[in-house]
Amino acid sequence: MWEEPTASHAQQQQQARKPGITAGDWEEPTASPAQQQQQARKPGCKDPFFAVLFYINVIAIIVVAATYGKDAMNSAVDGGSVYDYSGFLYAAVVISMMSLVLAGLALLIVMKFPETMIKISLVFTVVLAGIAALAAFAFGSMIGGIIGLVFFGISIWYAKTVWSRIPFAAVNMSTAIAAIRANFGVVLFAYLFPIIGVFWMILWLVAFLGVYDTVYTSGAADGSSSGGVAYGYLFLVFLSMFFTEQVLENCVQCTICGVVGTWWVAPQDNGFCSGAVCGSFVRTMTTSFGSICFGSLLVAIVRALEQMARQAGGEEVGILACIAQCLLSCLAGFLEYFNKWAFVYVGIYGFGYIEAGKNVIQLFKNRGWEAIIADDLVGNVVTLTSLATGAAMGGIALALETSTDWFSNVPDNAPIIAFLIGFILGTAITAILLSTIASGVNAVIVMFADAPAELEKNYPEISHNMRSKWNEVYPGSM
Repeated sequence: MWEEPTASHAQQQQQARKPGITAGDWEEPTASPAQQQQQARKPGCKDPFFAVLFYINVIAIIVVAATYGKDAMNSAVDGGSVYDYSGFLYAAVVISMMSLVLAGLALLIVMKFPETMIKISLVFTVVLAGIAALAAFAFGSMIGGIIGLVFFGISIWYAKTVWSRIPFAAVNMSTAIAAIRANFGVVLFAYLFPIIGVFWMILWLVAFLGVYDTVYTSGAADGSSSGGVAYGYLFLVFLSMFFTEQVLENCVQCTICGVVGTWWVAPQDNGFCSGAVCGSFVRTMTTSFGSICFGSLLVAIVRALEQMARQAGGEEVGILACIAQCLLSCLAGFLEYFNKWAFVYVGIYGFGYIEAGKNVIQLFKNRGWEAIIADDLVGNVVTLTSLATGAAMGGIALALETSTDWFSNVPDNAPIIAFLIGFILGTAITAILLSTIASGVNAVIVMFADAPAELEKNYPEISHNMRSKWNEVYPGSM
């Protein structure tokens, strides 16, 4: 049992439930009258319908891969495809293995140099915007160059504005890293999800190439389009890819958040493969899995629609597709922002998805921390590192396309497909693994709002550092 701290009015409005440290029941602390008014945690799986949808998604991709993919892996022999897409599969295997290694190195670097990586991500954003503007002018696009300069100016302004807040982000990251190091076995579980992701992406690639081949060759054979039905299949395939990638990434987040929550209030349970680690993983894969699938599906639907809008960018409806893509990107960003906080409560307290989102947002409103949680410098590190890895893997895929005979009988746009495969694999695998750090930071911020007294009691030096940096950057936040 953990001691009830002397709580502020905002704290008393929150539900103080000790994060679970086993795969079974949670201990319920002695609650204050305000806490007793909160809804008690209900046993059993939350949002099971969406877990069922996820399993249907997996089965569907297996069926599609078996039905369409086998023909795409063979040239026109025994009724197979007119193209041989097996080279893309070979490249995907190579890219996946390299992505796992590179993502692991990136994780170690971020854990070793948190503040430096935040600074690098800001500088990289400015440099990238400048390069994009120069490239547009070099290719004769005046409008593109002007837009690039605008973004370059915005990047400089943003970096200058948030530079003073780097110590704040760094101390949150350092606290999260301390929790992860104290329960380092959780990294093994975090690595498990990208490995699962590798096998899934290869299976998905077989299904995608099978569907793509159906669309491409049906139009190439008679000069006509295959109609809307085939593109509907493509949408479903993209939906499956984003859905599964989001689920894997959010499983990492919930597992890490559960571990950080237990580290926060029960330091005696720390250990390499402690009950905190194993219990958090088991809850993620059982009682909380439906909630994870719920939030993941919402983002996946929007991302799949965004991808289809991007596909339509070169058609007659290009301008409308561009507008739709912009709107969908904004909506996806909002959902991902909501998810990252909702899943902290799912991982720590075991709430259902909707209830978790409401509770965590109410917590920050009571604290007056809306501006603080909007400051996502750590998320920038994860995003830019993932994109950089994806770009590198895309380049390697292009090199394989030009230097091997794996692509001797493929469509003319094979370099584009190869780059996209490398980019998607590299970005997704890195994002899943690096969500370890981002998730830990999110859990630290939530726990600092919900139970600051426990941190002061169990880790006084860390608590002093956090209070000092928070008050320095956000005076009066404590």
